[in-house]
Amino acid sequence: MRLVQRLRSLVDVHLRGLLTLRAQVQDAKILAAKALIAQTATMGTLDDIRAAEFKVFSQFGEDGIIQYLVRQARIPEQCRTFVEFGVESYEEANTRFLVINDNWRGLIMDGSASHMKKVRDSTIYWRHNLLAVDAFIDADNINSLIKGAGFSGEIGLLSVDIDGNDYWVWEKIDAVNPILVVAEYNSVFGARHAVTVPYDKSFVRGRAHHSHLYWGASLKALVELGNRKGYAFVGSNSAGNNAFFVRRDRLNGQRELTAEEGYVESQFRESRDEGGRLTFLSGAARLQKIIDLPIYDVERRAVVRLADLN
Repeated sequence: MRLVQRLRSLVDVHLRGLLTLRAQVQDAKILAAKALIAQTATMGTLDDIRAAEFKVFSQFGEDGIIQYLVRQARIPEQCRTFVEFGVESYEEANTRFLVINDNWRGLIMDGSASHMKKVRDSTIYWRHNLLAVDAFIDADNINSLIKGAGFSGEIGLLSVDIDGNDYWVWEKIDAVNPILVVAEYNSVFGARHAVTVPYDKSFVRGRAHHSHLYWGASLKALVELGNRKGYAFVGSNSAGNNAFFVRRDRLNGQRELTAEEGYVESQFRESRDEGGRLTFLSGAARLQKIIDLPIYDVERRAVVRLADLN
């Protein structure tokens, strides 16, 4: 019994040490990020927003780009609120740095109840004004979910990343009026065509096609949608998966880009075979894997095959 108690005590000591080390690493990363934010501020208006990239909590360099655009758009204190969905466990997210570094208030949503419970059980939840809601998001429920959580009107940022109906969901959002929008695009669809997967309320990426390559919308489709909603496309991240939009009344000299100008091809090799094993397809081989699948052409307003567009 004494040996068991001693072992438990040693485990507790090591766990506390690991948690302390993790907190120290986080603090160091935030401190370094503050220096980068200050450095970027001296550069004025950037011709290429990728120059502002850095990662603290985002998956890639989104943290730095968002900090730059928040400053560039001169987002006022009363609008320092966000809505982000498709956050998984919120360990990597586009808005976590805004919460911890800038003390923004926000709503996060994910289809996994366990992911959202993990967030609600973590220290970030009581230290900050964050609401975590588990819900499977579609174009029909998105506005009621946002309003039901107490969010409406002008907000600072909307982040859309659900690997599926992203285009259709963003199109329907009118419960909030974001100044900035970050929307994930599917680089596999290329830069020339405005296309998205046809709307399917129950769309799940892994079930739609075994390759995991058939999801979401092309950059051009999102750029055209943003234009209709009053947003200027200002660039992509270096990883080639996120597009950044600024409401036109808040551009403040930031250059608007066409989809072709701002397109970045992703280098992700996440394709799978029918057994779920990675096949590591890259470049044009990814598109060929899904070339015969149906796609909605935004400009024609019709469902066609990808093969018909190339």
